[in-house]
Formats: sequence, structure tokens, C-alpha cells
Amino acid sequence: MVTALESSLAVPLIQLRALDKYYGGAHGAPRAQVLQDIHLSVYAGEFVAVVGPSGSGKSTLMHILGCLDKPSAGQYLFEGQNVSLLNADELARLRREAFGFVFQGYHLLAENTALENVQLPAIYAGMGEAARHARATTLLTQLDLGKRLQHRPGQLSGGQQQRVSIARALMNGGRIILADEPTGALDSRSSEQVMVLLRQLAQAGHTIILITHDAKVAQQAERIVEIRDGRILSDSAAASDTCVQDPPKPAACPESWTSNDGAHAVKGVPPVPVMPVLQAPSQSQLQSHHPPDHNSNVFRAELREALRMAWRGMRMNAVRTGLTLLGIIIGVASVIVMLAVGEGSRQTVMGQMGAMGSTIMYMGSSFPPAGGPRGQLSEADLEALAALPELQHVMPVIGDPIIVRYANAARQNYVYAAAAVMPEVHHWKVKKGRYFTASEDRGLAPVVVLGHKAWKFFFPDMDNPLGRQLLIGSASFEVIGIMSERGADSGLQDYDDMVFIPYQAGRARVYQAQTQPDYVVVQVRTSALVLQAEQSIRTELLARHGGREDFSIGNAAARLLAEAQARDSMTLMLGLIAAVSLLVGGIGVMNVMLMTVSERTREIGIRVATGARQRDILRQFLVEALLLTVSGGAAGVFCGIVIGILLLLAGVPLIFSLTAILGAFFCAVITGIVFGYVPAKNAARLDPVRALEAR
Repeated sequence: MVTALESSLAVPLIQLRALDKYYGGAHGAPRAQVLQDIHLSVYAGEFVAVVGPSGSGKSTLMHILGCLDKPSAGQYLFEGQNVSLLNADELARLRREAFGFVFQGYHLLAENTALENVQLPAIYAGMGEAARHARATTLLTQLDLGKRLQHRPGQLSGGQQQRVSIARALMNGGRIILADEPTGALDSRSSEQVMVLLRQLAQAGHTIILITHDAKVAQQAERIVEIRDGRILSDSAAASDTCVQDPPKPAACPESWTSNDGAHAVKGVPPVPVMPVLQAPSQSQLQSHHPPDHNSNVFRAELREALRMAWRGMRMNAVRTGLTLLGIIIGVASVIVMLAVGEGSRQTVMGQMGAMGSTIMYMGSSFPPAGGPRGQLSEADLEALAALPELQHVMPVIGDPIIVRYANAARQNYVYAAAAVMPEVHHWKVKKGRYFTASEDRGLAPVVVLGHKAWKFFFPDMDNPLGRQLLIGSASFEVIGIMSERGADSGLQDYDDMVFIPYQAGRARVYQAQTQPDYVVVQVRTSALVLQAEQSIRTELLARHGGREDFSIGNAAARLLAEAQARDSMTLMLGLIAAVSLLVGGIGVMNVMLMTVSERTREIGIRVATGARQRDILRQFLVEALLLTVSGGAAGVFCGIVIGILLLLAGVPLIFSLTAILGAFFCAVITGIVFGYVPAKNAARLDPVRALEAR
């Protein structure tokens, strides 16, 4: 309990009031209470030992003190501020600025050197690279590890690893050192050296909270708090009814300890040198080391650390990384090669179609080459041509821009007057209603079919305009249908903007001055008959026009529809290939990231304990996914280009597209990030206490 004498002094550095902690209780699960009615005050500069048997709740208490866990009830005040009111980022900042952790299992990152392990808290605090390198080197040198800076944990003894963890705890100042069974995994000699270090830190003004089950180790602290079954049984400070001085005087050395040139040493053990730089830092010094979270130096330092760790992880898991990269490489390379082959094949097909002609020809009147008046294509000429066996349809067309009105909507619209076979000739379907019939054409029926855009312009809010009257010029036409979307042929007006009326009705009601069609669309039965059909048309018209070639014939239109169909089919096929390939690569990235998160759970806990925020962990794993996909994408681009060149040398028609190459690369990167986000998010949300306990 907090004594009256304590309450009359300065605010305690740490104060717990009626604190409880329990697990379970949700969804009908039994509730286990770990801490119960904990009252504890710790002042700056104290060396406190919390002693108790295994399962007494002392480690849970340390996790709460270090802001790795939260109490279920009660209050935790740090310098008078209620810690439970802090958000996740504020708790992370408190961890990295106020606390340093020393664990029984050391909790060092296996892939990092001793120097890199010590620097980790300073990276999240935003300390400059040169400053943190110098400080980490100084700390390790003072801890007699100056020759072990580049050694990894696996190359160090247990005592050396624990000294590295102590240096890491001091990296950001270490105002409060939370030591959880720091000697539990050490031999007696290394244990004594670690306790010497902790006593030196206490003398230098650091607040030490030592968690131990060993009463002999606890006796070396200035204050002993005994805990059992989640309750505090005794507190030597309360029992002596004395307050803690700031800083407290060091306790007398036990008989097994001696003094040697200002340093404490164990009999028979080489003395550990005093660490003069490890003075308790002032608040202004701490703030100078820890710039605001949005500082660009912090981001750059964390990004460099993430890239370094990502590259190291890829290198250390070379086989798994290689298999994942293979999936991405295959996906990117296949997209690049297939698009190049597809474009080459399409252009080859289009060239062949152009050479072969098409099944549709355009015919119109013209001036004869020898001079004379312009020719005329009469109804009798068209009937004679329609009787030719090579021809499927002969369709006269008249078309000009004319004012079209409906209610208040009016504009000049291209009015296309043709026979009832127009949808069949141009392979065009009606979307709504119907097209006019041949009998309606012969009967001069005033009916009109709208192009898709014309429908939207004249009837923007009407889903079904059938039966409405449209004024074309001065004649009224009834809307009977709407064509599906088509688009524009090269060099022609957009078909979707046109309106379509029967040829005879157009001549009688709209184009009264027109004596002949503007042009005639001729459909040949098969492409093999194109040249023969052209010759038959020419022979028939020469005979009917007295040998005068006052007409022209062209056959270059139908390829547009065939080109569009070929492009659509090729695009669909290559799109499916690209989607499947990139999906496979993305799934590979996700699998690797999920395995990485599972394997590196303890690393995540260590990073959180040293001050990492959730977004730092998220960034770490997203950077790894990004590096993986960028590497795979770049390798895929290279392989795709090499394969394409080999195919070109083999005579395969192939055309590279810069858009396709960049698109495949960035799609692979985006796919990797999307698939890597879920594992990264899971990593950022891991419970730090459980993460630290993972093996």
C-alpha cells in the first residue's frame, strides 16, 4: 500500500492502484485471475526486486509495467498519467523512451549482429544512423563486447547475449530497466557479472525493476516486493516505513562482493568496468533523442531497416524465396511473351485479311475516266445486281446530317436510310424493340431505329422510348427499336449517334431531292468469291451503262469488324492468362508472408518491446512483400524479353509493347502488395506478450 510518507513526496514514477489482471471469461470460457488488488509505487532511481515462485504473476506484472499488456481493472499511473488512456502509438512511444527490457531468453534477433540488435530501439526512436552506431558501439565496448560487434547471437555465449540485451535496453536512455529473470538462463559466473551491471546502473541513477524467483538474487536489490498467487505479500519499503530517496543510496555490498577501482566485482571473476556514460538521462536529453513520430528521418531509418531485414530474410530462406520468385517470374514473363505473340499474330492476320479482301464491298457512282457526266445507279441496276449468284445482299444507302427533334431536344443527326437487311449486313444486333421489315420499307412506313447514343441524347431519362414520335426534318417517325452499342468505323461518323429509317421512306419523306443512293453496300456470299463478284458487278454495270465505267467499287470495310472481333478474342485470352499467372504469383507471395509471420512471431514481439508501433510492423512486412514482388517482376521482365528475342530469332511473329511490359511489372507488384497486406496486418495486430513467448 502507498504510505502517507510516500504520498507527501514527489509523484511516484510508477504507481499501481487496485490493479487486477485476468484472462478468459469471454464466450463462456473460465476466467483465470493472475493479479489481484495490486498496490505498488516505484520512485525514480529505485532498485526493486519482485520475487515469487513460478506462476505467481510476476512476469505478467512486468508486462503490464512495460506497457506490453493492459490491466483488466485498476489504474496504472506513469509519472501521474493514466497509462490506460494512451493509444497504441503513445504506448509504443512510452516503451521506447522510458523502458528497457532485459529478458531471461535474451530475445535478440538471430539474423542481426550484436551491433544491429543494440541499435534497434534507436531506429524506432528516430536517432540518426551515425549517432546510434556510435552509441551502440560505446555501450558494447563498455560491456566488454567491443570485439564482438559483428557477431550474431548464435556466436555469443549466454552471458554475452545478456550483456547485448542490457546494452539494447540502455540504447534510448533506459530510464527504467525491466529485467525478467535476467540470470535464469546463465551460469553462476555470468549471473554475477549481470548483477554487477544492474547494480552499476542503479548507482548511475537508472530505475531497476528486477523480476526473479531466486531469493538470493532478490537480496541484492535495495527493495524487495514478494508476490504470490497474484497478490503482494510483502514490501520491504513499506515494512521499514521509510521512503525512497531520489536517487536512493546503494545498498551495502554482500560479503561476496568487493570493490575494485570504483567497480563492483565478484571474487574470482574479472571485474566489469564502470560505465560512466550510462548516467540517467534528463528529460531534455531524451526528447533530443526522440523526434516526433512524423519526422522524415524516422521514416527513412525504419524503411532502410525494413529493406535490410527483408533482403536478409530472402537470402537466408533462399530456396523458399526462389520458388516464390519463380511463380512471379513465370507470371510476368508469360504475360509479356503472350501479349507480344498475340500482337504479332493479330497484325499478321490483319495483313492477310487485307490481302484477301473482305465479303463486303462499297459501290457508288462516279465520273467516267474518259470524261462525261457522272453516272447514275438506278433501282433497275440494283435489282440486276441482286440477282447475281455471288452476292448475298445489295443495300442502297442514303445518309446526311439532318435536324432531328424530340420535345425540347434537337440537334443535327446523321440519318441513315437503308434496306431492312442492314443489321444482317453489318452484323449488328438490336438491343430493344425490333428493326423495320422489308414490307415496311416497301410500304414507306415512317418508323425509326435509334443508335445507342442517339437514344441517350433524345430520351436520357426514358428506359423504353418505343412508340414515341421523333421529328426528322419535317416528317414524323415512330421509334420501334434501339441498336446495341457498336462504335465508329475508322474515318466514319460514330454509328451509335445515327438514327436508321427505311430506304424508301427516307427517299419519300426526308431525302425527296435524292435521285440515287449515296453509296451501295454489297455483301458477297463468301470471301472466296470476292474477286469473282467484283468482276461480275463490273461486267453487269458496264453492259447496263453502255460500256461507260461511271461507277466505283471498293472492298475494304468488312475487315474492321473482323479486326475488332479478333482483337476482343485475343485480349480476352491474354487477359485470362495474365490474371491466372499473376494470381498464382500473388498466392505464392501470400503463402510466403504467412509463413514468415508465423516463423518470426517472436521477432515481432521483440520489435514491439523495443518501441515499434503497429504501423512499423505493418511497414516491415509490406516492404518485404514489395521487395519480393519487385525482384520477381524485374526478373520476369528480363526473362520475358529474352524469351521473346529467342522466338523472334526462330521466326515467330512477335511485337513487344512497352505498355504491356510496364503493365505486367506493375500488376505483379500490386498483386504482391495486395496479397501481402493481410499477413502484414496480422503481424501488426499480434499480441506482444504472446509473440514474445513464441518459439
